Amino acid sequence: MSDTFAARHAGTPRANLSRYVTYLLGCLVFSAGATLFIHSELGVDPLDVLSLGLLEHLPITVGIAQASVAVVCIAIWALWNRRRPVLAPFVTFFLCGSLIDLLRLLDLSALPGVVSLALGVLLCAYGSSLIIMSGTGIRAMDLIVISMTQRWRWPFWAAKVSVEAVLLTAGWLLGGPVGIGTLAFLLFVDGLIQPFMAANGKVLHIPNRGIEAPAARVPATTGVAA
Repeated sequence: MSDTFAARHAGTPRANLSRYVTYLLGCLVFSAGATLFIHSELGVDPLDVLSLGLLEHLPITVGIAQASVAVVCIAIWALWNRRRPVLAPFVTFFLCGSLIDLLRLLDLSALPGVVSLALGVLLCAYGSSLIIMSGTGIRAMDLIVISMTQRWRWPFWAAKVSVEAVLLTAGWLLGGPVGIGTLAFLLFVDGLIQPFMAANGKVLHIPNRGIEAPAARVPATTGVAA
């Protein structure tokens, strides 16, 4: 499907169905990767490093910490783009959280930690690529990343690594745990999302509604999520 065709038929029922199927598949794949990541016990992702670091100083839960980070990211995005704050990121937040809770009921004891981490990295990266390309429920921090790519012409991977490196550094300074899995997430998950998006476009002909859409249309059509 060409970009012109995708833009012309962006509002049709068929296009909307394709968008939501891509989004839901992305959430499922990402949640499976996050479950494997947790099972590996080799480290947490940068957002969790910050969340756990905040817990060292504030009487809150991990969920509240992550939601607070999402609120800050959405506020920055809204001010930067002069847009109203969006709520769709929280749909992704709670949907993926619920899926992870369900998937953790599976018996993964046969998977060694390193294998679990490697699979988790691939699935988290691919799931993230699908969510972003769907243009629906894009994670709050990725809203900022997309704005960086549109305004500063940065490659997606560079913007993504930069934003997550800030979260990681802040969390580490607050006392959050950093392990080999954390670095693997920062380098490989963040680094693989852009190549996966390119492959999805060329091989599967999935339109990239999250990044290739004009900046003014992204928040209105996606309700873009954390």
